[in-house]
Amino acid sequence: MKPIVRLIFALLLVSQILGCAAVVVGGVVATGVAVHDRRSVGTVIDDGVLEIQVRDALYQGDELDGSSRIKINAFNGWVVLAGEVPAESLIELATQRASDVDGVQRLFNELVVAERASLGQASNDRWISTRVKASFTAVRDLPGFDPTRVQVTVARGVVYLQGLVTQAEADAVIERARTVRGVERVVTMFDIRDDID
Repeated sequence: MKPIVRLIFALLLVSQILGCAAVVVGGVVATGVAVHDRRSVGTVIDDGVLEIQVRDALYQGDELDGSSRIKINAFNGWVVLAGEVPAESLIELATQRASDVDGVQRLFNELVVAERASLGQASNDRWISTRVKASFTAVRDLPGFDPTRVQVTVARGVVYLQGLVTQAEADAVIERARTVRGVERVVTMFDIRDDID
């Protein structure tokens, strides 16, 4: 039996025992993502859980309330915080709280002191993210390149890229992302390895 089939079967069994449909849905989604991902299924799931734990840690008090917008993305235990907070002290608080979460191997705090992004800016960030991801499909000169292996987070027009990639893949997606209209700058947090396929 294939490992993915076994995993789906195990998740179905667990969901029946626990009576929890969320386990099945989350497991199927993680499995679907992991088919294209260079991380193991377990690591994909761990990163998803890590994002939830970091979010819980950040918002455990009232300090980071509705005046803050914090995007959280985890990849191989590397966590990116991007967005806006109203005071410098809140950047430090976010760093401390996120760093204390078990499983955070590296923290990239890219928060800025600014007014929370407007609905228009947030929509523009989503549109930029969509266009950046679409631009990766034009990378055709790298055999085996899969654009879904690169995670994209956008805050205030700044594009944050994460993934387990080769140097050639990193160079190609950085170049593509830079050419997308509306991108202010590109920040990379790649795990670059040339021994992967």
